[in-house]
Amino acid sequence: MVEALEEPRTRARGAKPPASLSRLLQRFDPELIDVPGGRARIRLAVDDEGEWDAVIAGSSVELEQAEGRADALLSADSASWRRIAADVRGGMDAFRRRRLRVRRNLHLGVGFLAATSGMTDPGRLRFDSVDTTSGRLSILSAGTGDPVVCVHGLGGTKGSFLPTVAALAGHYRVIAVDLPGFGESDKPIAAAYDAPYFATAVFALLDSLGIDRAHLIGNSMGGRVAIEAGLRDVRRIDRLVLLSPALAWLRDRRWKWLLQLPLPKLGLIQPTPRPVAEAIVRRLIPGADDGWAATGVDEFMRSYLTPRGRAAFYAAASNIYLDEPHGEQGLWTRLAELAPETMFVWGRNDALVPIAFMKHVERTLPAARHVELDCGHVPQVEAPRETHAAILDFLD
Repeated sequence: MVEALEEPRTRARGAKPPASLSRLLQRFDPELIDVPGGRARIRLAVDDEGEWDAVIAGSSVELEQAEGRADALLSADSASWRRIAADVRGGMDAFRRRRLRVRRNLHLGVGFLAATSGMTDPGRLRFDSVDTTSGRLSILSAGTGDPVVCVHGLGGTKGSFLPTVAALAGHYRVIAVDLPGFGESDKPIAAAYDAPYFATAVFALLDSLGIDRAHLIGNSMGGRVAIEAGLRDVRRIDRLVLLSPALAWLRDRRWKWLLQLPLPKLGLIQPTPRPVAEAIVRRLIPGADDGWAATGVDEFMRSYLTPRGRAAFYAAASNIYLDEPHGEQGLWTRLAELAPETMFVWGRNDALVPIAFMKHVERTLPAARHVELDCGHVPQVEAPRETHAAILDFLD
């Protein structure tokens, strides 16, 4: 930390910022946050008192009066901000307890909390950009010990595994990655965006981080990617945890002929007004105006509203739908050959991957462990305590 210890400057227009915000900026460590483009404006809102912007430029940060549109928004009451400033772990604790709200950009918002935590131990939370043979991949990581890599679902980002990182970091080195095409990672136009492509990106990340072997945790599409990785190179994969994994449809797919056309590339030219797209997403996600659901909508919209992000989303969604169930390369045929020890976590209320799939997995992969929870499609967010207790028990 060089400029990090200097007193942040405040432009004297309007109310004076609370001492708690100034104290946070004094702890700013630029090594712990990855700022795309090197500049960001992060709004810090104190309920009933006002708003100020932490403006990051390179390795320095300044506190200014709120102005224009911010890249990320962090809001809490004054008592919560004081606790965050007084306790080096306070920011993430307040976020998990919903006393602190993070909107617009989880990568920058939580990255700011990590960069101002004041923590110095090797396992502290950090955000990084990693150059790999599959392009530049964005990760967040915390903890020390055996590596665990977390892979998000369709339309999600690494942020969906923040509860998992928090729960497992005391035991493992936990790494959550933005797959290519999503979040802050590169979004190549000509990429396949199917399970083999994503599995190759996971192996490329392991190579760049110098990791020979890791546990994999995957949710939804990320579960399908984890299965593919386990089938392709058992030497690199220790144990697999599959949270409501996307599995090949066993019934007839009536729109298969349509999705075999190059429709995903329409995302490059399709004009999608934010209000229209956001309204549709909010109707599909229960409770999308509060807590993790609201943050998840923000994360989805950030990528989807870019042409490359839309193209990646459409291509990945098509590939999930078109995944062949049977035949020599069919998922259910190959699943019987999955060698790593595997645990499936199913949500009894999951409308996307119904728990009825469990009986098919039990027949195909009889050695696998199964956990049923009263939740929907994202167990690590909807039932974090039960999910992470099962994961720790399985990996131990």
